[in-house]
Amino acid sequence: MSMTPSAHVDTFTRDHLPPADTWPALEFTLPELQYPERLNAAVALIDSAVAEYGADRPALRTPDGTVWTYGELQKRSNQVAQVLTEDLGVVPGNRVLLRGPNNPWIVAAWLGVLKAGAVVVTTMPMLRSSEVATLIELTMPVVAISDHRFVDDLEAAAGGVAVVTYGGHDDGDLTERCSAKSGTFSTVDTAADDVALLGPTSGTTGVPKVTMHFHRDILANADTFAKHILQPTPDDVFAGSPPLAFTFGLGGLVVFPLRFGASSLLTEKAGPVELAERAAAAGATVFFTAPTAYRAILKEGRGDLLRNLRIAVSAGEHLSKETWEAVHAVTGLRLVNGIGSTELLHVFISAAGDNIRPGTTGKAVPGYRAAILDDDGKELEPGHSGRLAVIGPTGCRYLDDPRQSKYVVGGWNVTGDTFSRDEDGYFTYQARSDDMIVSSGYNIGAPEVEAAIDQHPDVVENAVIGRSDPERGTVVCAFVVLRDGVIGDAAKRKEIQDFVKATIAPYKYPRELRFVTGLPRNPSGKLQHFKLRDSLVGETQQLTAAGQSQA
Repeated sequence: MSMTPSAHVDTFTRDHLPPADTWPALEFTLPELQYPERLNAAVALIDSAVAEYGADRPALRTPDGTVWTYGELQKRSNQVAQVLTEDLGVVPGNRVLLRGPNNPWIVAAWLGVLKAGAVVVTTMPMLRSSEVATLIELTMPVVAISDHRFVDDLEAAAGGVAVVTYGGHDDGDLTERCSAKSGTFSTVDTAADDVALLGPTSGTTGVPKVTMHFHRDILANADTFAKHILQPTPDDVFAGSPPLAFTFGLGGLVVFPLRFGASSLLTEKAGPVELAERAAAAGATVFFTAPTAYRAILKEGRGDLLRNLRIAVSAGEHLSKETWEAVHAVTGLRLVNGIGSTELLHVFISAAGDNIRPGTTGKAVPGYRAAILDDDGKELEPGHSGRLAVIGPTGCRYLDDPRQSKYVVGGWNVTGDTFSRDEDGYFTYQARSDDMIVSSGYNIGAPEVEAAIDQHPDVVENAVIGRSDPERGTVVCAFVVLRDGVIGDAAKRKEIQDFVKATIAPYKYPRELRFVTGLPRNPSGKLQHFKLRDSLVGETQQLTAAGQSQA
């Protein structure tokens, strides 16, 4: 596969792209997807925006009333690029790890890394030191930029990586370093197919997969889903819950608003109702969150907070027809459903307005096409369930990972979801077809949780599956075998749950934990997760039958 000459001095990312014959097919079918060979996404997102919309237009907002204009964001991202190149010796192609909650400085850092021609490694601030250490080992960053409140686990894992904090008060703080810079920087002339972003995704083997995205990929999702489904205007104010380390949040709260001259409300941490309150106070018109949050807002009787939105997006987990109808009844909003993946960067199946059919996810977004495949990779006719497969301007490229051949089959990106398609091209979700647990919009790899539980001294073995839950979609359910003499009571349950929270990101902990005397295995000793799932299905059926008999 022919690639444009790279601007990268450090060739790590190109050297570790998967073999060309394992790439998915790429299609650039829309005029807006015809990108030049030389392209830096930061130029398109901030420099071009300043030129087109003006330096004084609001870009980033925070709940305390702080507003960064496009001009201020441009200057600070240039200053970050200056600090990286002049003070820290970063050269094009080096990786820079970012760690922090949703706030303006993490956006400035993200843009500054791209301007310097470096590669952003996005990470969740909730990750523990062992998880961060794994990502550092995989991506080999030379610098890590962290919010000063989240630096402890990072420093414990950093090894020889230079760590720079922001938001503190010491002389080495990034904000202090930036204040000493001119804010003028000549952005590195990267190739459109130079790697710009490394995005870790939770896998089902316990080892994270790292997706690789080019500069053109960052713009492609704005020029497909955002342009054609959301149809943003410069007067829009975007708001939502997903962290910027998730590509769902990166698109919805950074790339999309900047691409169209709009602004974004960045909220570090808030529950669903508080988030909706802040969004309403800021005059938000476009809202991103998971179905769990919409249900919570309605449950608290605060659907009124959503009524002034122009459009509300639900993604990250399955949106049921019941939730869609409940939101519509209270607010009048027609929730935009969608499915995307870190591998393709953002949403590729969706619908908006009168094109929405409640209960379905939608149709292939303009610029993408989708199909349902059988187990042999053959495309199925409408009305049949099978593996969802997608082709478009973005696609899966894992960093040096043999799992590339599982995600890409015959040129298709095979997402790991089971869907059906009707005669009109609408796709309807059936289930996940792997061991991923999607809970409240978070992807949680069951083996990673199992590995954390196994580290507890009283645990002999365990198995983790997802259990259906009306509020969260799915919750992590763990079956735990304790060592002899240890009592499996409520105190021990909480102890293990707290242990997991301290070992890996807290949102991954098992909300349900059952003590058992043994786990089902086949004759060769392989754990049979399906039997545990079947037992939960049997319980649900028994409870349903009992409820019907009582009625």
